[in-house]
Amino acid sequence: MMDDQKLFEMRWRRSEADLLQPLRAIYGTIPAFEAALKALLVARWNERPAALKDLDLDRDLNPDWFLSENTVGYVFYVDRFAGNFKGVAQHIDYLQSLGVTYVHFMPCLKPRPGDSDGGYSVMDYRSINPLLGTMEDFQVVAKTLRHKNMSVCVDLVLNHTAKEHAWAEKAKKGDKKYQAYYHMFDGQAETLEFEKTLVEVFPNDAPGNFTFYPEFKKYVWTTFNEHQWDLNWANPDVFLEIVDIMLNLANKGVDCLRLDAVAFMWKQLGTNCQNLPEVHDILQALRAATRIAAPALIHKAEAIVAPRDLVTYLGVGKHRGREGNLAYHNNLMVHYWSSLAARDTSLMTYTLTKHFPDSFRNACWATYIRCHDDIGWAITEEDAAAIPGVSGPGHRKFLADFYAGQHASSFARGGIFQENAETGDRRNSGTYASLAGLEAAKTDQEIATAIDRILMGVALMASFGGLPLLFMGDEIGLTNDYDFIKEPAHAHDNRWMHRPKMQWVKLSSTQDKIFEGTKNIITRRKAVKHLAANNPTRILDAGNAAIFAFSRQSDEGPLLALFNFTEVWQNVPLSFAMSHGITQFHDALSDAAVAAPGGVLQIPPYGRVWLV
Repeated sequence: MMDDQKLFEMRWRRSEADLLQPLRAIYGTIPAFEAALKALLVARWNERPAALKDLDLDRDLNPDWFLSENTVGYVFYVDRFAGNFKGVAQHIDYLQSLGVTYVHFMPCLKPRPGDSDGGYSVMDYRSINPLLGTMEDFQVVAKTLRHKNMSVCVDLVLNHTAKEHAWAEKAKKGDKKYQAYYHMFDGQAETLEFEKTLVEVFPNDAPGNFTFYPEFKKYVWTTFNEHQWDLNWANPDVFLEIVDIMLNLANKGVDCLRLDAVAFMWKQLGTNCQNLPEVHDILQALRAATRIAAPALIHKAEAIVAPRDLVTYLGVGKHRGREGNLAYHNNLMVHYWSSLAARDTSLMTYTLTKHFPDSFRNACWATYIRCHDDIGWAITEEDAAAIPGVSGPGHRKFLADFYAGQHASSFARGGIFQENAETGDRRNSGTYASLAGLEAAKTDQEIATAIDRILMGVALMASFGGLPLLFMGDEIGLTNDYDFIKEPAHAHDNRWMHRPKMQWVKLSSTQDKIFEGTKNIITRRKAVKHLAANNPTRILDAGNAAIFAFSRQSDEGPLLALFNFTEVWQNVPLSFAMSHGITQFHDALSDAAVAAPGGVLQIPPYGRVWLV
């Protein structure tokens, strides 16, 4: 067996340039810093459990393991799903029955007391939220999942810590070392200069980007909330601290880190302090560091940004194959809902064709239709203007109205989240099922139609090209929880509307149809090798605005996916399918032959087919 230290040195040589080049671009060449970094990696590697070192080797030999068509994710808040980590252990069989292979525990590290922004205001990265259990409880669940071939993802907030974090507490007491961990200013003049080009993330609840603390007479950068202090990534000590935290979590059994709020990590006067080049240098260096000392670990970037910026988080140019392994395809999600409301996929087809490449190197999208967060209508004026009769502000207003149930043609039930009076932009809250019409449905036909909308979205994210993520309860059609206002800690934030507790009682017939339909889509995905994420996805124009189409090219030939975004039957010429290599007309989703009477493929309301 190869000596552990020799194996470490081989991995160091493999990733040394990927690690040190971006760090030198940011910090310059600092021999003491680089020596401390290597010593840290050696120490954490030496502490890594033998079973995880075996997993490292396995994933070194198969670095694209997460790109497989067999990989399917499930995302949940531990307390909403099962109470605590011991409760999760009792429901692993449920996850297996659904076909899940990747489990994302929503924020589970120790948050500040009181309002913690849903757990994203962390005061201790090395401890589990005591309401959920202990680190030992977490490790037991992670080990059990690993033995059942399921990987584990947890959230790591990179932009900020809670103001109660140990670093912040020392900074409050005047410790200069730890004050340098954050962006702190003695006077207001500099903060006002920054504010000229910054945007407000939560204009209703947390206006402005800085907070003054009279007890220590400094302004602190607080992008998101007063209790979340922005880290100063221009300080190399912050980089060392975060690498240490990442490796500690990896050694506890974490397979994937969801890196929260990465777009905001670097600050530069005269910019909006989002998506700056230094962010990508930092993310590459973080990935290189963990690739040396915990190669089984992958990184998922949470960057909910405009289309032109989103692709960069999966690595482009000098960062290609070196940055994130996963990034949320929020544009696929946004345009699913946009096309559903408009009954027109033209904007979706245009945007996804214009801005997104067919594939990536050792990286892919995390595809999803709903998540724990609100829906921000990331539709630019430029993209909207490319579609006749559509404008950015007008379409965003239409969508916000539609998904709040305020538009005459709406089938949705949801809420408005964070209306910006200055720009007029609004975001929406609501569960998948409620936004898709299940809550408002009264007749059997309306219920069936809502179910088809839901399953069409599941089939879309399962086949588009990426790692599909189901948010807890969507597989059984949980609707909006309006009782969130009865909980004082949640009442101010209507995103809790779409975070209902999991239902463990017997399913209704409607819920059972959604569950079985979702389960079948997952089963069929795993049977279709075309759907591995490393096979390219090419957006197509089917010549019918009701139809969204794309092809997946694999060694086994082409797959043509067609989705009808309307409640009426639609036709697609047989010649269109044939021009994209489809000859036998077998639907891999239903695993049945497809008829084409009169030379046309007939797609039912909210129909979905994967032709091979």
